[in-house]
Amino acid sequence: MGPKRQEGTDTGEIVTARRLAVGYKDKMVWHDANFGIERGEFVAVIGPNGAGKTTLFRMLLGLQKPSGGDLTVFGSKPSRGDSRIGYVPQRHAIDNETNIECVELVHLAYGGGRWGFNLSTRREKDAAMSALKAVGAEDLAHKSLASLSGGELQRVFLAEALVSNPEMLLLDEPLSNLDIRRAIELVEVIGDVVKERKVTAFLVAHDINPLMRYIDKVMYMANGKVATGTPEEVLTSKNLSALYGARVEVLRDSRGHIIIHSRYGGEEVHEEAYHVI
Repeated sequence: MGPKRQEGTDTGEIVTARRLAVGYKDKMVWHDANFGIERGEFVAVIGPNGAGKTTLFRMLLGLQKPSGGDLTVFGSKPSRGDSRIGYVPQRHAIDNETNIECVELVHLAYGGGRWGFNLSTRREKDAAMSALKAVGAEDLAHKSLASLSGGELQRVFLAEALVSNPEMLLLDEPLSNLDIRRAIELVEVIGDVVKERKVTAFLVAHDINPLMRYIDKVMYMANGKVATGTPEEVLTSKNLSALYGARVEVLRDSRGHIIIHSRYGGEEVHEEAYHVI
């Protein structure tokens, strides 16, 4: 594995939230969130189910308006269809049962939905191959999606999101169906993309441990609140106790993995990663 990425020189805040709140008619998801994310930062988004992780992505994509406060992306309010954002959803519309070549899928994203690889320009073909190469998947170019493993499929979906050279990546639980080795490999690929292309990446995960060597910031959502900062700032017993409103201990096991231990909601919990119920 490569080292944690180094800070680039091309910085600047591209996502800014001030007293941001989000919710639905009968439920406030979280409120009073303040954070700034700079260009080229790799951000882990973690928290229990229903804490608002995917809702954050919907706001960044301009699909949902905040309930209060201010959110700016690239200096203005989020808007739908922003080509500067590449998005890999949790459930992809095209899955590994689809019998098309990987390069055709990636090319389709570049061409705005036009089928027919043979009719594409040389520029489009080169862009598709370049995106596959960026994620270490050029050898998969002419394989069908149906033949791929879960880790290979996620690399192709990442290439699909990269093909238009976005400035921001939103990755919704890309590690959820991977074993630990494949998860670490994919995180390393994403970390390399962030470093080399100075892309800002948000990755929703259920286990922060595979991400720790590569991320710059953590957004931890729980109990209607959002804590944002470096892993060292956020993942402490004091900060998580304040976030949950209950005593939380942040521990490390013999492997160096983070374990969060708490008695929350009357039930003792002892789990790796973040998940306190």
